[in-house]
Amino acid sequence: MGTNLREIVDWADTYLRVHEIEDYPEATNGLQVENRTPIERVAAATDVSLATIEATARAECQLLLVHHGLFWESTTPVVGRAFRRLSALLDADIALYSAHLPLDIHPEVGNNILLLKALGLELDGRFGSINGVEGIGVWASPELYRDEVLERVERACGGRPFLIPGGSDQVRKVGIVTGGAGKMIDQAAAAGIDTLITGEGSHHTYHVAMELGLNVIYAGHYATETFGVKGLARKLDERFRLDWEFLDAPTGL
Repeated sequence: MGTNLREIVDWADTYLRVHEIEDYPEATNGLQVENRTPIERVAAATDVSLATIEATARAECQLLLVHHGLFWESTTPVVGRAFRRLSALLDADIALYSAHLPLDIHPEVGNNILLLKALGLELDGRFGSINGVEGIGVWASPELYRDEVLERVERACGGRPFLIPGGSDQVRKVGIVTGGAGKMIDQAAAAGIDTLITGEGSHHTYHVAMELGLNVIYAGHYATETFGVKGLARKLDERFRLDWEFLDAPTGL
């Protein structure tokens, strides 16, 4: 019979606090595209793209969960790529649900907390803010050498990370903010973090990290943000008994 889409959306909105957490001004969290068919199978992907939409259709899933959704501008003309993506969703009767910062920060299924656990670390606290959202990052206080941290990151994220070696070989306070948090190096330093793990950063962040005395580990924007959508899909399975699968579409970035 399947589950009514609205029941799933209402639960997810509450669970993720999508109406309480302020995101980037133009980001749209929650249901972005609805469908007509009850939900029996769920696909999870880091990004919505024509490739992940088509993969969702091939997998015969009625709902696609993503971290990076369709809408990032206040007015988006439905032409070109936007038209092709939206047409593909509507033609296949696929609903689209997106959660950005609400999924990053979530204490159970968030990208940050799940990457922390994948590294075998325990949560000791939170730090940093984005757009007024406090505690966006997580930190732990292991006693590890930098090479050990790099090895754990490589295992968890599936690829050799890039290191800015601004800090000590001895790691005592690790901070994690997945995605594009290279801009948060100053906040990490202010929080006493000696090693920041994130996805990517701009060219100038090399000098920022070196001059502030931090190790910064760039493990890939995509690779650090596969955790949350998987966690959310697992919760939907527990709650609504929905089959799900992860659609891996790595960008290498």
